Amino acid sequence: MEHVKCECGHVNPQGTVLCESCGKPIQEDSGKQLVDMRYEGSARRSQTYNKTIIDKVWNFFSSVKVGVSIIILTLTASALGTIYPQEMYIPPNMTAVDYYEQEYGWTGKLYYELGFHNLYGSWWYIILIASLGISLVIASLDRVIPLYKALKNQRVSKHTNFLKKQRLFSISTSWSEQDYDQLKEELKKRRYQIREESGNMLAEKGRFSRWGPYVNHVGLIIFLIGAMLRFVPGMYVDETLWVREGETKVVPGTEGKYYLKNNSFKVEMYDKENEKEVFQQAINRVGNQTIAKNYQADVTLYEREGMIVHGAKPKLDEILDYKIRINHPLKYDGYSIYQVNYKLNEFSAMSFNLTNKKTSNHVGALTVDLHNPKDKYDLGNGYRVELMSYFPDFFFDEKGNPSTKARVPNNPAFVFKMITPEHKEGEISLVAIQQNLEPLGENEYKMSFAGVETKNVTGLTIRRDYTLWVLALGGAIFMIGVIQGMYWNHRRLWLKKVNNEIWLAAHTNKNWYGLKNELNKVINRTSLSQLQDQIQHEKEKG
Repeated sequence: MEHVKCECGHVNPQGTVLCESCGKPIQEDSGKQLVDMRYEGSARRSQTYNKTIIDKVWNFFSSVKVGVSIIILTLTASALGTIYPQEMYIPPNMTAVDYYEQEYGWTGKLYYELGFHNLYGSWWYIILIASLGISLVIASLDRVIPLYKALKNQRVSKHTNFLKKQRLFSISTSWSEQDYDQLKEELKKRRYQIREESGNMLAEKGRFSRWGPYVNHVGLIIFLIGAMLRFVPGMYVDETLWVREGETKVVPGTEGKYYLKNNSFKVEMYDKENEKEVFQQAINRVGNQTIAKNYQADVTLYEREGMIVHGAKPKLDEILDYKIRINHPLKYDGYSIYQVNYKLNEFSAMSFNLTNKKTSNHVGALTVDLHNPKDKYDLGNGYRVELMSYFPDFFFDEKGNPSTKARVPNNPAFVFKMITPEHKEGEISLVAIQQNLEPLGENEYKMSFAGVETKNVTGLTIRRDYTLWVLALGGAIFMIGVIQGMYWNHRRLWLKKVNNEIWLAAHTNKNWYGLKNELNKVINRTSLSQLQDQIQHEKEKG
């Protein structure tokens, strides 16, 4: 790193625009009428070092263009992620690859293959968020450190070239010490902080507003940290759980610690004739459709005792019983379990009779558990049935082969092999609702439908969010930075005695019109010349 020595004797780092001590422009032949006051003309690290790999990485992420590009890419990706529902919101009885193609055609298939179905959990989206955070940190440090040093160490007496190249400037040839004292008192009344040195003056207020953008950055960084913490196991849970009556399932997102049993589920509908008048208008609006007044699951929450042993049934300790209703979630250990959906009369088990087609005699009966079917059913007396294939949501695919749409038994179908004393090798039958097909020729026996069992199913959402306070803190800090930088501005007035003249120069980071009016009102109480806007003056001359 090379250094530049000013005529005042101060040694400035390479890349410094204005001398850190006296403010004299380093390059007098720059051709600019006004000095560059960004970061007080201090050298930024990205402008000083460019040799090692660390320097190149620092310089890359400190660039505003790079930061804006990352923001655009992140916003574009986030927007694309809203075109179709994310995987967490698709029906639980369908796989993602089938859902997107069936619902949205080739665009849905492309959407899935590109990974937009699980955008916010994808590795490349996390890298984008991390890159944005890195860019914010480096860009902030690259600017705030030299700005802080320059403002903290700024001298009262500035070089004449620094003063005359400020936007607001004036020279007074006739003045008195009384004018100096009067100006000083008026500035104090307007809450300016006054510093004096060798008969020169620096009046300053609102410096804290300069840190507004960097406070914004701190808030954004904290917010991004909170967003990324959602990918840390245990910090954020938003899962769906479907539990049938009488069924016990592990609560997702709890690492197998908690289990939930659905003891019973009930739904209460609005009675259109007997409801109160206050609800009648809303009920009539839906016509003949029924409206659920309340649906609730009576559940028992269990906690697993000991470690998980593969293949062994977990030992559970009962914690509490609770009735989960709309807006009345079960809350425990930071988890909230909400009642969000339900399904009535889902097929649970189907019963069949093995029947001789000629005599219509039933030679045996069996019941198939639709959620855990057996492979073989022994009916006795040499009769048995083997379940060769099971299709919970049956349909014929494009090639005419039986297949299933999902694992939920919405339309169950079975391929049975019926083994009897007359047919030792067995007869094959495809049995579905109102269908009994014999694909290998006519059979002597058939599986006749005998009955069905149904159960109600409750749809629950499990949530836990330990990142919410981080997000709230980041958002609050961001808004503080917005207010800090928007409603205040950094205002300075330099006064320097040059021979028998008074030189005045003023600068602000925004709202030049307000600064000019405020200071000229103060100057009007003295015999000093008013400040002139040199940019406006040049335009009027041109």
